Amino acid sequence: MTTASLGQQRHEFTISWTLSRESTKAIHTLTLVVSDTLVMVAVAAIAIYVRDTLLVFDPAPPNLVGTILPTEALFVGLWLTMLACVGAYQIEKVGVGSAEFNAVLLGTFFAAGALGVTAYLTAFDLSRGFYVLFFLVGLPLLLEERFLTRRLIRVFRDKGMLCAPVILVGDHQHVDEIAAVLRRATFLGYRVVGVLSPSSEDELTPSGLPVLGSLDDILPALRATAAQAVIFTDGALPSASAFNRLARQLEDQDAQLVVVPGLADVSAARMNLRPVGGLPLVYVERPRAALAMRWGKRLFDVVGAVLALALAAPVMALIALAIKIDDRGPVVFKQNRIGLKGQPFGFYKFRSMEVDAEQRLAQLQNEGNGVLFKIKSDPRVTRVGRTIRRLSLDELPQLLNVLKGQMSLVGPRPALPREVAQYHQDVHRRLDVRPGLTGLWQVSGRSDLSWDDTVRLDLYYVDNWSLLQDLMILTRTVGAVLNPRGAY
Repeated sequence: MTTASLGQQRHEFTISWTLSRESTKAIHTLTLVVSDTLVMVAVAAIAIYVRDTLLVFDPAPPNLVGTILPTEALFVGLWLTMLACVGAYQIEKVGVGSAEFNAVLLGTFFAAGALGVTAYLTAFDLSRGFYVLFFLVGLPLLLEERFLTRRLIRVFRDKGMLCAPVILVGDHQHVDEIAAVLRRATFLGYRVVGVLSPSSEDELTPSGLPVLGSLDDILPALRATAAQAVIFTDGALPSASAFNRLARQLEDQDAQLVVVPGLADVSAARMNLRPVGGLPLVYVERPRAALAMRWGKRLFDVVGAVLALALAAPVMALIALAIKIDDRGPVVFKQNRIGLKGQPFGFYKFRSMEVDAEQRLAQLQNEGNGVLFKIKSDPRVTRVGRTIRRLSLDELPQLLNVLKGQMSLVGPRPALPREVAQYHQDVHRRLDVRPGLTGLWQVSGRSDLSWDDTVRLDLYYVDNWSLLQDLMILTRTVGAVLNPRGAY
């Protein structure tokens, strides 16, 4: 496709109006700074009020407000500066993964240290109660504000808004694979507007993406589509020098260059980029399944399960009573599942189906893909069962499995023996950690997921485990439970 024909066909592509990449970054950064500032100002007011009312602190000095208010802007400015220094406002870190929350934690730690040291060295009369409350209350509120901002942006992006147009470069197979990932991961905010491919004589790729031309057409393609990024798939360029020449051509263009390495399902925490002699080497840490078996995660599971049982006990009692009244059958359903290292265990759930549900299984038509049994309108589900399944309350007895060491709060989906019998060799990796009461599968669509997506998420969790990831999954589980999508 020539430059002229590309310009003539520009009207064939529906390009929604978008800001430039630099403008988008500036607006995103300004939004975060303003949101963080409002939270910090509110936290300062809360800290002053609580410091003045709680009896655990010594009586507040009469001039507490007069001391804090004139310097509040300095406190907030110091906190914002520390957040900026650790990258909490870098567009590459915000919106995806745990890097943003790590930066907020680190920046808050540095801000607290800097403020304490400065107050000591300058002999500033800083109330210790205010100091503790300012950061103790501020950190969780700041994290919650970032989380809510992320959720709001994702809502817009799910509806096709706030998305950056991008061009993919590579052969048809690779660009279709990357495009499928970007369509699934709408939270990334990328909208594919076209492809540059060696097979430029084709008008469409097999998945239906428009072919804008070959690599020689990259400049007119950028102008025609207003793309903000060019994503190069594995093997898209013949050599490193070819990429450098292309990067020089695009120096004056407002477009980000993105290279997709030949890696998949590896978390950022396991990768470290080290340029050596001008060659960017990506060092990849070993998978982390062994770390998920250490005492820290087990302690986290036990403490979390005890607290959850204490809070959920009244709800569990009401559910048990409702099940008993409904059909006089047993309250708890026990089923054999496969756990750590392939060991079977008794898996507990509140009974949500008729007593003879297992015997009637063979009469039903599987709506899944042969490995997982799925049926949206299962006639075996009881009246009470529909409610507790929709809210995932039938899973609460698994807290006992967690206490017994058979399960974890977070982990891969507990598998049935008949499912394990159909595993391919790589899928057995799921059994290298304890199965979880919740997991990436739970917060990513539950029963709406295909078998391949379920396996991919579980293997990603096993290979890239971290305690922070567990905390994020538990937080997202609350939203997944309140949203009944995929709960059947």
